[in-house]
Amino acid sequence: MNGAPPAIDVVDETFLAVPPGTVKAAFADPAGWRRYWPDLRLEVYTDRGDEGLRWTVTGALVGTMEVWLERMLDGTLLHYFLRAAPPGPMRPRDARREFDRRARAAKAIALDLKEILEDGRAPGIPPVH
Repeated sequence: MNGAPPAIDVVDETFLAVPPGTVKAAFADPAGWRRYWPDLRLEVYTDRGDEGLRWTVTGALVGTMEVWLERMLDGTLLHYFLRAAPPGPMRPRDARREFDRRARAAKAIALDLKEILEDGRAPGIPPVH
């Protein structure tokens, strides 16, 4: 990324009614990264504990990615950021398609985690132990 703005700049937020540590565990295993982002190679450059992870990204895109886990109310606000560009030239129309694909994928990951981790728990209702 030669100082030009990234071709792909995705920002997403999703509330999960579970503690940050529970969400962090879903992102802790590198095998999960390949499942979530199969065409990207990630390398952690900052592990913020229960506040999330920051990665450098190579592969189909080159740049940075972050999941920031913000404790909020009785759960976690999952913030997702992807700032990257393809390794080669990309037409504007293709960049828009790639942005849309990545934004939809980010939301799908968050909603899948929400369904799995919350296990039917509604916000404001204490978890069953």
